[in-house]
Amino acid sequence: MYLRTTRRRNQDGSVVTYLQLAINVWDPVKKQATAQVVHNFGRAEDVDKDDIRRLISSLSRIGLGEEPRGGPGEMVLLSSRALGGVHVARALWTELGIDALLRSLDHARGRHAPHEPALFAMVAQRLLAPGSKRSCHLRWLRDSTYLPEAAGLHLEHLYRAMDFLFDHAEQVERGVFERAAALLAADVELIFFDTTSCYFEVDEDDEGKWPYKGWGLERPRKRGHNKEGRDGNPQVVVALAVTKDGVPVRSWVFPGNTVDVTTVAQIKQDLAAWKLTRVILVGDAGMDSEENRKALSLGLGRYVLAVPAGRSKEVQDEVLSRAGRYRKVQENLEVKEVIVGEGECRRRYILCRNQDEATRQRGRRERVLRELAEELASLGRARGDAAAHSKRVCGLIASQRYGRYLTQAKDGSIDIDAAKVKKAGRLDGRFVITTNDDTIDASDAAAAYKAMMLIESCFRRLKTTGLRMRPLYHWTPHRIEAHVKLCVLALHLQRAAEIRAKDSWRNISHVLEQIHAVEVQVGSKTIVRTTELTADAQRVLASLGVARPKDVLAVRDAAPAA
Repeated sequence: MYLRTTRRRNQDGSVVTYLQLAINVWDPVKKQATAQVVHNFGRAEDVDKDDIRRLISSLSRIGLGEEPRGGPGEMVLLSSRALGGVHVARALWTELGIDALLRSLDHARGRHAPHEPALFAMVAQRLLAPGSKRSCHLRWLRDSTYLPEAAGLHLEHLYRAMDFLFDHAEQVERGVFERAAALLAADVELIFFDTTSCYFEVDEDDEGKWPYKGWGLERPRKRGHNKEGRDGNPQVVVALAVTKDGVPVRSWVFPGNTVDVTTVAQIKQDLAAWKLTRVILVGDAGMDSEENRKALSLGLGRYVLAVPAGRSKEVQDEVLSRAGRYRKVQENLEVKEVIVGEGECRRRYILCRNQDEATRQRGRRERVLRELAEELASLGRARGDAAAHSKRVCGLIASQRYGRYLTQAKDGSIDIDAAKVKKAGRLDGRFVITTNDDTIDASDAAAAYKAMMLIESCFRRLKTTGLRMRPLYHWTPHRIEAHVKLCVLALHLQRAAEIRAKDSWRNISHVLEQIHAVEVQVGSKTIVRTTELTADAQRVLASLGVARPKDVLAVRDAAPAA
């Protein structure tokens, strides 16, 4: 019996390799040995190597009549589990002081529960292989990764650790941020703030309050405006403040029906309590309102906010039409400063223009108008079918692509509105920001707002790529908030690694996947060893400032045969 390899060449020239377990059988007709396939493993790249190792071990023991373990000098491979990722995560976790902070909070209550190892296990799983808390306990900790400190954890320990994190959320976030800002030399003068929504796969809103340790928590799963178009599902609103280096400052969880403009007062109050140095809050157009600007200005607060230019009459009448030259500050960015009003009531606007983006937007609009003209011409030819005509008219008016350029007459007919087209053209390649800080240069304010893409990147990491904050399986308010805090802690570790290594986490984790902990039995002893480090693995560990794992991780007596 042997492992047989076959290859097939596709039409595109690529070659696919298949693995089969075969045995040679004598063919009396052909008078030669022919291969008889016993089992098909499938494509070589899809084969689980651990399964093949276990099969080889089983066949050898049965064929030789040996006991499963413990023969003199015999080496038996027991398992191979991932080590590199958790090794780096634990080193960063310790360097950021998270372990010491959690233990001190736990000991202050006079308890010695395994909250710290449970929280680390959930954060590491979120960083390396996102999944539910149940999958963390049943599969990831048991079979996938080498984390001996979590060997005695039960599922209940994970849930209790989440409650502990909820109880001390502000202390943990503040302590971790202060240590991370000092360790990574983060610039905390600009704080970027934005919100996102995370929906649940349920049909109804939660009503009433949830009893928790003597007080009632507001149930946050409510219907509201979902930024991904899932308005039919209850959701929560997650707010995040980060530095311009992408280091998380603090996070918040609001009910799903919370509007962006109503969150600013609490955000400013919470950040002010941390006694940060001179801070300029940078926000997008969803934060801009008269009440928010007043709230942010209190106590000499400073802000840089985007203005919804298309909906602001003051911007349309006073800013876009104001004469003056643009000043080039970057390769693809020009700025022009406009002051509206006088004295204390004056408002400082900065009109920014990107010529390349203006050209692209103009080209897209011309293509849309050509398509719209063809649709209107088609409507004129289809006058005979009144029902179809009405449905198509309603569809065009409701369309986000075409509706903005249409006007409807009293008789129900529609046509392209030249005034709307002209108004849209005024915003090609332009965006408007406002600030109450007279000391910041217009170019710096524009660059600060352009850096808002950083927080969008953080939200993508949290929600859809990498950390996968969604789907949320929890339904109680404290567990929902604790889940968000776990994801933010994982983002702390991820950004710390990226800043240190000057590389993306995707590339870093790909190299760390090569480092495994291999468990073998030799005679009466079980030994856990680290695989040999490749040159890439040594380079990544050196760039992160993390020591290499020990060669021998554990030596213990082998378990007796069953």
